[in-house]
Amino acid sequence: MVTLRHPPQGVRSGPVLEPYQVILRPLITEKATHISERHNAYTFEVNPLATKTEIKNAVETLFNVVVADVRTQNRRGKPRRYRLKMGRMRNWKKAVVKLDSEHRIDFY
Repeated sequence: MVTLRHPPQGVRSGPVLEPYQVILRPLITEKATHISERHNAYTFEVNPLATKTEIKNAVETLFNVVVADVRTQNRRGKPRRYRLKMGRMRNWKKAVVKLDSEHRIDFY
């Protein structure tokens, strides 16, 4: 009997996400603003289950632009204290999406 440890190439395990479920919110910080002005790249908080291909398709669908590159980071939640107890913020996923030179996204 043969057991597969990983799904076959091109087959995704897990739920199928809609574009509005992939992009959770844009990240508007000083660093993100600098990157968007100088390099035409925008940062988003995305669903931790989303792949780079799904992120690219979601941004192209929702903002009507052409995506050149997608880079992702899995961010670890920071420890936080509430009164006398230590807690932890949740882990989250960040995506930096570089657009084609002719396209822009205007958040303001």
